[in-house]
Parts: sequence; C-alpha cells; structure tokens
Amino acid sequence: MTHHELWHRLTTIYDAGEAKAIVRWVLDVRFGMSVADIYSGKVTELSAEDQAELEKIMRRLEKAEPVQYVLGTADFCGRQFHVEPGVLIPRPETAELCRWIASEHDAKCPSPTILDIGTGSGCIAITLALDLPESNVTAWDISDEALRTAKGNAEALGAKVTFKHQDALRLTTPDGQYSAEEWDIIVSNPPYIDKAKEADEMERNVLDHEPHEALFAPEGDATIFYRHIAAYAAHSLKPGGQLYFELNPLTADEVNSELHRLGFKETEIRMDAFGKKRFLKATKV
Repeated sequence: MTHHELWHRLTTIYDAGEAKAIVRWVLDVRFGMSVADIYSGKVTELSAEDQAELEKIMRRLEKAEPVQYVLGTADFCGRQFHVEPGVLIPRPETAELCRWIASEHDAKCPSPTILDIGTGSGCIAITLALDLPESNVTAWDISDEALRTAKGNAEALGAKVTFKHQDALRLTTPDGQYSAEEWDIIVSNPPYIDKAKEADEMERNVLDHEPHEALFAPEGDATIFYRHIAAYAAHSLKPGGQLYFELNPLTADEVNSELHRLGFKETEIRMDAFGKKRFLKATKV
C-alpha cells in the first residue's frame, strides 16, 4: 500500500487533510516513520508483519474508530496520554482551559488545592499537577474504568494526583450536608451535550465510539452537572477561590446566571479558538 492509497481509504469519513494527518500519525507512532520517510515511499517497504498490522489499523479506522483509541494515545498539552474506549478523548479546547488556569495561578498561590470533577483520562488534573508542581491535586470520577486509566497516566507522567470514585450529582451526605473539604480551585469539564438537540450534528467517530456518559447530559437537563458542581463550589471553595468550567456554548449564559444566583459576583466567560463561549471562571467572594 502506498501513502496515497492509505489516506484515500479514509476519505469517506474525513476530509482529505484530516485523512492525511491521521495516516501520518499512525505511520509515525506505530512504525516510526518521519514525513520524509513517508513521502520518499518507505511505506511500501514495510515488512510483511508490519503490513499486516497496518492493515488491521486501517480496517479499524475505516469503521470511524478514533485514531486515538486505535493507537491508544492522545496528545494533550504536549504530553502523551493513554486513552481507550470508555474514556473520553482529550480535546484541544480543554487544553486551552488548562493553560488559562496555570497562567493565572503559577505565582498566585504557592501550593493551591485543586479539585478536578469528572477527570476522565486525568488530562486536566495531571496537567495542572505538572504545570503547577507545588499544587495538591485531587480528581473525581464516577467511572472505575476512567479512574484506572487516569491513575495509569499519572504514574506514567510522574504526576502526584489523588483519585477518588465520586458521583458529581451526589456531592452531599444523605442528610444533605457537604464535606468539610475546602479548595482553592475547582475545575470541571462535565457532560454537557444535549443529545436530542445536538447528536445529529456530531461526527460519526465521536458518536459511535466515545462514551456517551461522558458526552451527554441527562436527557432534558443540559445544565444539571453545572448546577450541582456550582452549588458544591459555592460551599467548598475558600474565600477568593475560583471555579472553572468548560462550557457548552448553547448554555453558557444560563450557567453564568446560575453562578450569580448562587452568590458568585465575579464571573468571566472566554471564547475558544473558534470564537465560541467555551470557558467560565467564577470567583468566590
């Protein structure tokens, strides 16, 4: 198979530019080929064993399985995170959120306590633990599979993070009380897609393969996670502490209004690289 034949097989799913990028990534990560190697025709020189492995990879990709799952790795903030089916693939937008937090807290607080709610692969918690090395980071998730993956990523990348199984919709005790824990920073990228309104517009590789519990809010209530986490933050942030959210642009203003209702006087919404309302910071007075 030539490079041209490989990427052309994916054009029923992706545009030509993305198909080429996926094939280049596969050839680099799995077979150690540089761009120069690829364009000089070395793809055709693979051993029979490597050709068989490449064919297996291509068949998975032709079923719209995300290349990150096929290769078992995703790039995030310049680091490689292990990912597998059952764990949400880290997004570039979430990396923007991490950079915002790190830039604001690098010298602000010598050892901030940070809580990441809904950690998934651990990409937010681990990135903040490494970029803010004096921080004390805790990460929660309801998925044991996600926690296992996140723990493995923390170990592989040398990040100190405390992981805990916790449902973001059950943050109080049976008698309605919050724990006594306090935080300088709470951050969350919760499930926020309204399946009824947005699923038809989603790419097949996302809809068919990534975990729906990490993508979709409960039917008919797209802001439920934001409300529960914001209420917890209003109680558990230290004075001057900050809550950061990744947002669904469709409900950004609604979430902002809820934070003001809970007593957060200072809020800031930021756009992502595509000009959409994607991030929010709220400061507890």
